[in-house]
Amino acid sequence: MTAVASGLEVRSVRLDDPLARVLLDELFVEYRDRYADLLGVDGLDAEALARYLAEFRAEGLEEFLPPDGDLVLLLAGGAPVAGGAFRRRTEPELGEPARRTPGAGEQSHAADGTPLVATAELKRIWTHAAHRRRGLARRVLAELERRAAERGYVRAYLTTGPRQPEAVGLYVAAGYTPLYDPVAVVAAPPDALTPRPFEKWL
Repeated sequence: MTAVASGLEVRSVRLDDPLARVLLDELFVEYRDRYADLLGVDGLDAEALARYLAEFRAEGLEEFLPPDGDLVLLLAGGAPVAGGAFRRRTEPELGEPARRTPGAGEQSHAADGTPLVATAELKRIWTHAAHRRRGLARRVLAELERRAAERGYVRAYLTTGPRQPEAVGLYVAAGYTPLYDPVAVVAAPPDALTPRPFEKWL
């Protein structure tokens, strides 16, 4: 637990901590609202949505635990206002190999896209709707990167969705390199649910 500026506190929690539930539940609502038509949840009844939410809350429970992962919240007055998590990435990654950091491509990944260097995958980056445009997501991102580097990770990888331009802007401003062709993204059909992958060397 670490105090930070502006009266905010940084706290590590488990994914099943009640404080983390605030983050997960609001993220779920946001994803549902932005992607309902693409995810096929438009016509789901309350019971089906509850099952979907329960699965979302539990996904990656063990993966976000130390030493390989962490889930970090920014708290104001004890209430979560922003947060995010990271875990070790061991699966093949999305994105175009040619767009990975020049000079590191062959050494950093196997032929199938599996990372060969210690890579932290950042997930669940969120800011409470009432606290946006205050730089909190940038603080969370910096804290996740710092903690990942302390654990021996040399590279960060993350993805965001096609209907989250704010996230794209955040990652580019924070020094992340897009691993996709922006021109092709613009030309993609509006119903294409294609994640936008990014990388950053820590």
